Amino acid sequence: QVQLVESGGGLVQPGGSLRLSCAASGSILSINAMGWYRQAPGKQRELVATITTRGTTNYVDSVKGRFTISRDNAKNTVYLQMNSLKPEDTAVYYCYADWVARTSTRFNTWGQGTQVTVSS
Repeated sequence: QVQLVESGGGLVQPGGSLRLSCAASGSILSINAMGWYRQAPGKQRELVATITTRGTTNYVDSVKGRFTISRDNAKNTVYLQMNSLKPEDTAVYYCYADWVARTSTRFNTWGQGTQVTVSS
């Protein structure tokens, strides 16, 4: 089993910043991609950003230039630096990992979610 533990959410004013962290632990052989999704009330879950083992990143258009995803492969941790936050960024943010177990089986695992609220 693998657990993803997220932290860093909270309440911030428009224009402010937050940094989300997500640490993976368990019987991991390797992690391929890691990333962040978000789900706002009444909306479908959407991809925010992903990053591969080699550091290739991908962002949804609405966060380009404001959010930065990074990872520490040694710590199996992914980060999301969110700057210039807008009220429309308000959502529950979910971390995910595409990983391979020591049995060579491949899995996708999700974190429990962390609330980000952007409001004055």
